[in-house]
Amino acid sequence: MAPAAGAEKAPAKVNLTLRVIGRRADGYHEIESLVAFAGVGDALTFTPGNALALSVGGPTAAAAGEIADNLVLKAARALAERVERLKLGRFKLSKRLPVAAGLGGGSADAAAALRLLARANGLAPDDPRLMQAARATGADVPVCLDPRPRFMRGIGDVLSDPLDLPRLSAVLLNPGVAVATKDVFTTLAAPAARQTAPAAFSTGAAALTAEIARGRNDLEGPAIALEPAIAEALSVLRNLSGCWLARMSGSGATCFGLFDSMGAARDAARQLQVGYPAWWVRATALRG
Repeated sequence: MAPAAGAEKAPAKVNLTLRVIGRRADGYHEIESLVAFAGVGDALTFTPGNALALSVGGPTAAAAGEIADNLVLKAARALAERVERLKLGRFKLSKRLPVAAGLGGGSADAAAALRLLARANGLAPDDPRLMQAARATGADVPVCLDPRPRFMRGIGDVLSDPLDLPRLSAVLLNPGVAVATKDVFTTLAAPAARQTAPAAFSTGAAALTAEIARGRNDLEGPAIALEPAIAEALSVLRNLSGCWLARMSGSGATCFGLFDSMGAARDAARQLQVGYPAWWVRATALRG
């Protein structure tokens, strides 16, 4: 047996803010979003071998779709197209995040696969072919490749340098519904994007906290129109002791609440797990 090249975490991506600028001619949407990554996520291991293969297990594997369509395989093939004689092998994915949930789970898995392949093949983390493969795999994969807080622009492929975001204590809550991103954007019916200079953002810790507080998620309303349970989840979070902000992540249906401390977040998560046992709930830190 070939030795394992190692394991990678695939942390959940949380859109702390998300502004939709408009719809492009190619059907994609221009956005501006402040993104952070959680201490919870999927996990991926890789063992070098002769053929590319993937097995999927874990608590949410049943909802992950067909293996042939998995972004882990798409990312590996995209990198193989760019790196001659790329060493491939077998991936094993443990799905722990809810699927179609606004947490970028599939994109995080694909990014983790690229990091594992880079390590197994002696590619530098900043090898441009990794980012090229990430962009070819999906709009959210580039920001997940080096999972640190950033501003995303364009369709998600224009990234700021890593940001000095303060550590945030959070509860992630999914009310057990899946929302298709395409359906949410269709419901939004955004106007055509116009060529404008990107907004200027301050990047100090205090300025970023203020940006989160005054920000919004433009997809929240359309997602609620499709799945009213999202509105209930937000209301429940806002009524928890110590929650100073509640908002939906990405295109939903996962919502997050920000708390003054990890102790308050853990207490809130315990309350939710008792009161709403069918919901997916995790207390976590959003890393700066």
